Amino acid sequence: MFTFSSNPYPKLALFSLIFLLSLLSTSFSSLDSSLTYVWPLPSYHTSGADTFSVDPYLSLSFAGDSQIVTEAFERYRSIIFKHVPKVSGLRRFLTGLLLEYDISVVEIVVDNDEEELKLGVDESYTLVVEKKGAGSIVGAARIKATTVYGALRGLETFSQLCVFDFGSKSIQIPQAPWDIQDEPRFMYRGLLVDTSRHYIPVDVLKHIIESMSYAKLNVLHWHIIDEESFPLEVPTYPYLWEGAYSKWERYTVEDGKDIVNFAKMRGIHVMAEVDIPGHAESWGVGYPDLWPSSSCREPLDVSKNFTFDVVSGILADLRKIFPFELLHLGGDEVHTDCWSSTPHVSQWLQEQRITTKDAYKYFVLRAQKIAISMGWRPVNWEETFNTFASDLSSRTVVHNWLGPGVCPEAVAKGFQCIFSNQGVWYLDHLDVPWDSVYNAEPLEGINDVSAQKLVLGGEVCMWGETADTSDVQQTIWPRAAAAAERLWSKREALSAANTNITALSRLHYFRCLLNMRGVQAAPVTAPYGRSAPYGPGSCYAQ
Repeated sequence: MFTFSSNPYPKLALFSLIFLLSLLSTSFSSLDSSLTYVWPLPSYHTSGADTFSVDPYLSLSFAGDSQIVTEAFERYRSIIFKHVPKVSGLRRFLTGLLLEYDISVVEIVVDNDEEELKLGVDESYTLVVEKKGAGSIVGAARIKATTVYGALRGLETFSQLCVFDFGSKSIQIPQAPWDIQDEPRFMYRGLLVDTSRHYIPVDVLKHIIESMSYAKLNVLHWHIIDEESFPLEVPTYPYLWEGAYSKWERYTVEDGKDIVNFAKMRGIHVMAEVDIPGHAESWGVGYPDLWPSSSCREPLDVSKNFTFDVVSGILADLRKIFPFELLHLGGDEVHTDCWSSTPHVSQWLQEQRITTKDAYKYFVLRAQKIAISMGWRPVNWEETFNTFASDLSSRTVVHNWLGPGVCPEAVAKGFQCIFSNQGVWYLDHLDVPWDSVYNAEPLEGINDVSAQKLVLGGEVCMWGETADTSDVQQTIWPRAAAAAERLWSKREALSAANTNITALSRLHYFRCLLNMRGVQAAPVTAPYGRSAPYGPGSCYAQ
C-alpha cells in the first residue's frame, strides 16, 4: 500500500527560497479579528467584541454520571489552565470573594445517556458562551449535545476559545459572547497509523489518539501487521507474533484493549487492518505452512484450508479487542507469481480450474465471509473493486488510494467508499504541501445527493516506512489537520480560491496550539513535510 511519490528534491531549492523570503517579510503581532480561530471551522457561529474572563476554578455542571464526560472536562481544564498559577486554601477562598469572573461554570446537557460508539453516532453540539445577565443567572459555557460524543466535540471547541493572557496571567475568551452550532460533514474522519514498518509504542499511539481529538478526527485505522512484522498477540495462534521485529516490539491483547478504551474515551473508533492475502510474509515466521514455499512467501497459500483456519482464528481473537463494526481486510498489491510458480499451489489451481486472478478473488471473498459471520463489515482497498466489483459483498466499503475517480465509480454501483487519494492524502508523500491536502475533495465527481451519502468520509494515511517514534507526529501534523477541516466543516465554507486568506493563518494558529499541547507538529509552510524551521521566527508565521 506504500508508494513513493515523485522526487521532491528538484523543488526543494525554490521552495526553500520562497519560504526564507516569507520569514523575512512576515511577523506575527495579532490575530485577524475577521477570522475564527477554531479548528476545524464550526458549521455555524456568531461572536461578539467583548473579552470574557474565566474563573481559574472553573466547575462542571452535569446531571449525568458519564465517566467519558467528567474525565474529558478534567483533561480540558488541565489544558486550559496549564499556565495559571495554582493557589489553595485561604487565598483561594479570598480570591473568590474579591474577584468576579464572567465565566465560572461549564454546563453540559446530554439528551441520550447511551455511550455505545458506533459509526455515524451523533457528534453534533451547540455551545453558548455568555456572562451573567440577559437572562443568565451565572456566566457559563453551555454545551448541549445528543450524545456524550457531541459533548466531547463541544469541550474541544470551548478549549480553543480559551486563551492565556500573559499580562494578567489569566484565561480569557476573546470575541465573546459566542453562539456555536456544529456538526461533522462526514461520519468517517480517519488517520491510518502503520505499526508494522516501524513499531510504535503504546504511549506514543495514545499521544497520537489524543492529538486526533484536538482536530475532531474520529477513526484510528490501525494498520497493525504487514509483511515486515507481526507485532500483535493472537492467543489462538500464539506463534504468529514470532514475526515481530523483536520480543520487545509487540502488542499484547491487553495493550489492544487499552488503546481501544483510551480512544473511546475521546470519541474515536479503532479500526484494525489484516491485509490479506498479500502483505503477509511475516505470518509465516511463526507458521511456515502459510507460505507457498520457503523461497516464495507471499501471498498467503490460497490452496490450504489451514490458511483460512488461521485467518478465522485471528479475526475471532480481534473481535474480542475491537468492537468497531468495520474491519479492514486489505486486498491490495496482490502479486500472484508465487501461486503460479509453486508446484502444489499450481496443481491446486489446475484442479479447481481457476486462474491466479480467480484465486485472488476466491481468497478475498472467503475472508469477507469469515468477517461478516463475526459481525463485521469488510473494508477493502480499491484493487478488489477494480478487479471483481460485481462479486464483492454488497456490504463492502471500498477504500480508495490509487488516485481520483474511484469513489464516484464505487458509489455508482451502490458501494460505500472512503477517500484516501495517495496524491494528496498520503502523509508519507512529503512533497505534498498543506494546501493540496486542504483542497482535496472527497465528493469530487459525485453530484447526485443520494450517491454523495455513500461516501463515508476520508482518511489521511501515515505509512511507516520512514516514520517511527522519532518523527511520526511531525509527519502527521499539521497536514492531517488540513484534511480534518475538509472532513468536518461545510464544503461551501472552505473556499479553495481564498485558502491563503481564510485558512493559512488559522492553520498556523492551530499548529501552534498543537505545539503548546505537546504535539510535535511541523511548520505549516515548510517546503517539505516534517521539515525543521528555516531559521528564527514565530510559530504563528512558519
